[in-house]
Amino acid sequence: SNPLHREVHQDMEQPLCHYFIASSHNTYLSGDQLLSQSRAEMYARVLQAGCRCVEVDCWDGPDGEPVVHHGYTLTSKILFRDVAETINKYAFIKNEFPVILSIENHCSIQQQKKIAQYLKEIFGDKLDLSSVSTRDPRQLPSPQDLKGKILVKV
Repeated sequence: SNPLHREVHQDMEQPLCHYFIASSHNTYLSGDQLLSQSRAEMYARVLQAGCRCVEVDCWDGPDGEPVVHHGYTLTSKILFRDVAETINKYAFIKNEFPVILSIENHCSIQQQKKIAQYLKEIFGDKLDLSSVSTRDPRQLPSPQDLKGKILVKV
């Protein structure tokens, strides 16, 4: 492959909403969305392939531990904590631009609090906690401003 194709040639100083973002749907699934295995490694794979927005479907799990899977199907369940640790490890290996966690939240308040705790513990300073008003998208920060940051979209 041509190494020049890996270089960023665009102006990365525009508001985030000015860009197309490589996104993954049902990121955790290794196969079809009814019967397949959910695997934390799928996040490592897509992040290293250049994906910048990953989907995390969160549900109440046993022992107060939130799990990730495709609801109302026979897909297997993985711990939210394992997903977050995998994302943290692989988010910026190939690419410094921000990673967006698209969280589909089906959890009770108690397990949502656990998710928030894991986000803070695992991502630390990488977690972008700046409050952004979506009323005026021109005010959104740029990909350049958000390098090395993890954003949460719920």
